[in-house]
Amino acid sequence: MPTTPLYTIGYEGSSIGDFLATLEAVGIDLLIDVREIPISRKPGFSKAALAAWLAKSDIEYMHLKGLGDPKAGRNAAREGRYDDFRRIFADHLLSDIAKAHLRRGIEAASNRTACLLCFERDHRLCHRQLVAEEMAHGSVGLRLVHLGVQPEAARKKGRGPQQVHDRLPPFLL
Repeated sequence: MPTTPLYTIGYEGSSIGDFLATLEAVGIDLLIDVREIPISRKPGFSKAALAAWLAKSDIEYMHLKGLGDPKAGRNAAREGRYDDFRRIFADHLLSDIAKAHLRRGIEAASNRTACLLCFERDHRLCHRQLVAEEMAHGSVGLRLVHLGVQPEAARKKGRGPQQVHDRLPPFLL
């Protein structure tokens, strides 16, 4: 029975402060960035800045570019072509770089409290869901937990970081 949690999180719509507070609340000590290109227009979420913020919270940063969604997959998802997006990414996971980075991710997550990072808040709209499923399938003991960044006001009211999605279009469920 899987016992080690493998968390996932998206930073869409969040501040760096709320993002870090969510990771700290769960006890994350390794953030695995699965963006192909780890840059962001949101302050604090590009690779170097994010690594620096994480270091201040004693969270290690690891970038696994080979687990990033290729441009064709990102375009398909952006256009709402989710079947194409999933097919493109599934094909990408068969590449040598993706297989190698998947093994590195599994090894790292098996010994740490790890969290996969990408942009989309909803894991069901993001390739990190597929990466997480592959990692859980390829390991012994990893179970998936999807987090949502909670704003400070929500944390003060006692709402936890576990993400619930109840307003998705039915074709995405």
